[in-house]
Amino acid sequence: MILYMLVQCTWGILQTLAGFVTFLLNIRRRHFLYHGAVVTEWKLKSSVSLGLFVFFAEDPNFIGRFKDRFTREEMKERLLVHEYGHTIQSLILGPLYLFVMGVPSALWGALPPCYKMRRRRHMSYFWFFTERWANYLGEKVTKTKSMERLFID
Repeated sequence: MILYMLVQCTWGILQTLAGFVTFLLNIRRRHFLYHGAVVTEWKLKSSVSLGLFVFFAEDPNFIGRFKDRFTREEMKERLLVHEYGHTIQSLILGPLYLFVMGVPSALWGALPPCYKMRRRRHMSYFWFFTERWANYLGEKVTKTKSMERLFID
């Protein structure tokens, strides 16, 4: 855990600094540690990982054909594993993380044409390369199931 934190605060300093500022802006929210990452539950419906920090949707929108297979708590745990996978990407990519993972992931999630395409083709958000890799890494490190190709809104 110490090595994880040290690398996030050196090699991953850009995203960790952005995460720290966001953490301070959400200081009154609930926080906990997850495999060394500082997790903050916030009101936004989406989650994001910034180096050492994970900002986790307090009440994420789970939709689609898989939502009835799992309890809400199981889905939240899977989403947390996925977000933790993004922190591992940060460890691997260091200063490139925001550009190689962060920007494409944000565009994939936020651009209306991408959203419409996912809906039209019944594609999971987790189909995209940044998200698949985060699922894989999160599962490898935590030994817990991630989002696979489940659907969230």
